Amino acid sequence: MKTDDFISMLASGAAPVERHALAKRFCIAVLLGLATSIVLVMVIFGVRSDLSVVATTPLFWAKIAFPLCLMVGALGGVTRLARPGVTPGAGKLLIFAAVAAVWAGAIYVLIATVPDTRVAVILGKTWRVCALNITLLSIPGFIAVFWALRGLAPTRLRLAGACGGLLAGAMATLAYCLHCPEMEVPFWGVWYMLGMLVPTVIGALLGPRWLRW
Repeated sequence: MKTDDFISMLASGAAPVERHALAKRFCIAVLLGLATSIVLVMVIFGVRSDLSVVATTPLFWAKIAFPLCLMVGALGGVTRLARPGVTPGAGKLLIFAAVAAVWAGAIYVLIATVPDTRVAVILGKTWRVCALNITLLSIPGFIAVFWALRGLAPTRLRLAGACGGLLAGAMATLAYCLHCPEMEVPFWGVWYMLGMLVPTVIGALLGPRWLRW
C-alpha cells in the first residue's frame, strides 16, 4: 500500500473536532462540581448562622480568596494540560503565590500570638473533621473534572491528574467556607491545605490509569 493511500484510509473516517470543546467540557465540570459541593454543604453541614455578619469582614473574603486563587490557578493549569505536550503555564504561579501568602500570614499570626495559645490557633475547633469534610466534598468535582479530561488528550497524565484533583479540592474548600467557622489564617494554612492535598495526591496516582488514551 502506498503512503498516500494509507494516509487517505486513516483520514477517511475522521470528523472535525468540535469548536471550543475544551472550554465547554471544563465549564460543565466546574459548574457541576462547584454547584454540587455547595448543595452538599447546605444539606449536610448547613451554612454558618453568622454568615451575613462575617461576610462584611475583610478576613472572610481573604478566607474565600485562598481556595478561589487555587481554583483559578488549577483550572488554568488543567485546561492547558488537557492538550498534548503542553506545560501547566502561569496557573502554577498563582497557586504558589496563594499558598505562600497564606503561609506568610500564618507565620505572622503565630509570631504575634501568645506562645501558649499557638497550638490552639492552628487546631481551631474543627481540625478533626475539616480535611475529611473537604476531601468528601471534592468527590463530585473530582468525577466531573476527570470526565472532562478523559474526553480530551492529555499526555502528562500524572501532572494533569494532580491539577484536576487540586481543582476539585479547591472547589470543595470554596463551598466549605460557607459552613466552616474557623477564621484563623494558620488553620487555613494547615487544614484547608491538607483537605486539598488529598484529592491532589489521589489525582496524581489515578491520572496515569484513568487518563490514558
